[in-house]
Amino acid sequence: MITVEAYRDRVVALAAVRALEVDRVPLAEACGRVLVGDLIARFPVPPFDNSAMDGFAVRAADIVTTPVDLAVVGESAAAGGAIPAVRPGTAVRVMTGARVPPGADAVVPVELTDQVAGPVPLPSRVRIDERVAEGRHIRRAAEDLAAGDLVLGTGALLTPAAVAAAASVGYGELVVRRRPRVAVVATGAELVAPGLALAAGEIPDSNSVMVAALAAAAGADVVAVRRSGDDAVALGGMLADLPQVDVVFTTGGVSAGAYEPLRQLGAGLEFCSVAMQPGKPQACGLVDDVPLVAFPGNPVSSFVSFQVFGRPLLDALTGARRSMARGLATALEDWRSPPGRRQYVPVVVEPGGVRPSHARGSGSHLVASLHRAEALAIVPEEREAVVVGDRLEVMGF
Repeated sequence: MITVEAYRDRVVALAAVRALEVDRVPLAEACGRVLVGDLIARFPVPPFDNSAMDGFAVRAADIVTTPVDLAVVGESAAAGGAIPAVRPGTAVRVMTGARVPPGADAVVPVELTDQVAGPVPLPSRVRIDERVAEGRHIRRAAEDLAAGDLVLGTGALLTPAAVAAAASVGYGELVVRRRPRVAVVATGAELVAPGLALAAGEIPDSNSVMVAALAAAAGADVVAVRRSGDDAVALGGMLADLPQVDVVFTTGGVSAGAYEPLRQLGAGLEFCSVAMQPGKPQACGLVDDVPLVAFPGNPVSSFVSFQVFGRPLLDALTGARRSMARGLATALEDWRSPPGRRQYVPVVVEPGGVRPSHARGSGSHLVASLHRAEALAIVPEEREAVVVGDRLEVMGF
């Protein structure tokens, strides 16, 4: 057997044969894509000193003693146009997000005055009932970012927050990597399309829809989803007839049985026994210069294999700098782990720690309960058992 890391390196190395093009897309289409090139702020955030509250802009020196009446000489709303300066003994009504008038160094919330909130006429005077300190309720220009600052580095995964950040510093379009085109092929003569009645020995094909959904969630463009029986020749023809893709993910056909079509096909694939559970039998290689990664046929094995090997390959293709969420959690149940193999156990997260999402733990066929899992608990190769109270590394999806 080889280690998880050694096999992952082999899978990720397949990305070297593909060079994905770049696109320039509007922000509305950028979410989920991978940024190409550093993003530098074109202007500061905030771009000007503005008010954090609805209230009155004042000189802090004028409100040392309260209550105090000040003359209201105008207002600053959240828009352009001239605004009056604040001079000794005066105030300017100001709205949240509006420019702080010249001369003002504090904002008094309307709730600390004799004025009512809402759409009311501009008063001629305002009584300040409580003192606020200099600088209070003022957002200073560039206190978030200055023009010229690095906002996002190349390889950043463009989340909704990242897209908002790009908009805030002056971008309407971004240069991103093209999504990898992916095909998914589930093998097995026993598989039938989901939703059909089952004959003796048949099972619904959950693998193809699951892996396709995982790939799409990881940023891929899934262009083909197929099912194949156990005939190697037919499988070879199906692979040859796929549309142009950057990666093929398959499930099944890699174990030691008599009907393993990928093993029979060969096609330059490297078959490995990986020191993990579930997911021991794996295969990868180039088929017509296209990376093909073959996961085991048991659904939980395929699910874990995609998280550990499939997602890193897609990230290598796009240059994504994605860090899988990892942390430590306390085991709330005892369970066994196979010696010499790293165990990945689907778990639910509870206030005190984690427990397997199914009573049978990491059984590779337990697909109907897989949706309960919120993370994978990782048990090191040298451990043969987990006991209540053990601290385990936990990997998010």
